[in-house]
Amino acid sequence: QVQLVESGGGLVQAGGSLRLSCAASGRTFGAFTMGWFRQAPGKEREFAAALSWNGANTYYADSVRGRFTISRDNAKTAVFLEMNSLKPEDTAVYYCARKQVPASNSDYDSSSKYSYWGQGTQVTVTS
Repeated sequence: QVQLVESGGGLVQAGGSLRLSCAASGRTFGAFTMGWFRQAPGKEREFAAALSWNGANTYYADSVRGRFTISRDNAKTAVFLEMNSLKPEDTAVYYCARKQVPASNSDYDSSSKYSYWGQGTQVTVTS
């Protein structure tokens, strides 16, 4: 059974930074692309960033590119999201997720292609 646990959310002023962490259980962590999604109040869950299983490919939503950085530590089975220059519109619950299919980057921005999800961590950015 795979479990994902996010941490690092909080309250920050616009222009500030936060670093989210996602601790994963399971011996096959290094075989799967990992993603970060977010859901703002009253909105659908949206893709934020993804990182391939081997760390070779990173993907970002246009809204976060240049401000957010995704990384992973396969030895520690963890994935991170460094968020800089935060804006009020970044306010959301952030979820980490693991793709269904190993060694695949296809449809990296589609939540339906991820089979395991964490419980989420709240990020609130004030103006």
